[in-house]
Amino acid sequence: MWESITIEALYDKILLAEEEMRGEILRFWELIQIFPEKWQQLPYGQEGGGFWAVGLCGKQVIWYNDIEEGFNISDYDQYGLIKDYWCNQDALQYPVQQLLSIIKMGGEGFRRAGPPQEIA
Repeated sequence: MWESITIEALYDKILLAEEEMRGEILRFWELIQIFPEKWQQLPYGQEGGGFWAVGLCGKQVIWYNDIEEGFNISDYDQYGLIKDYWCNQDALQYPVQQLLSIIKMGGEGFRRAGPPQEIA
């Protein structure tokens, strides 16, 4: 069983990433960040009570995957429910930059590591 990251440890990761952000990336982050709140993701997020959502832009959420220890971007249709599970192990500044690039250039523009796969 995995344990969810504490809000204090999550803020440490956010503050560390903010120190690395500059210019338009930092300004963009300041626009999309939210007070961290637990969002559900089925089935992977159930055990830890959900994952921490930290930023919103349109119908996309930036969230922390504490199973894989990294920030990810996913779509959502319903507020509070992460649609797709990703297991990137990125520091926060990277998905913020990726989301800004999507807005500026359109399309996906980045790779994501998918959910666990069964080994045959």
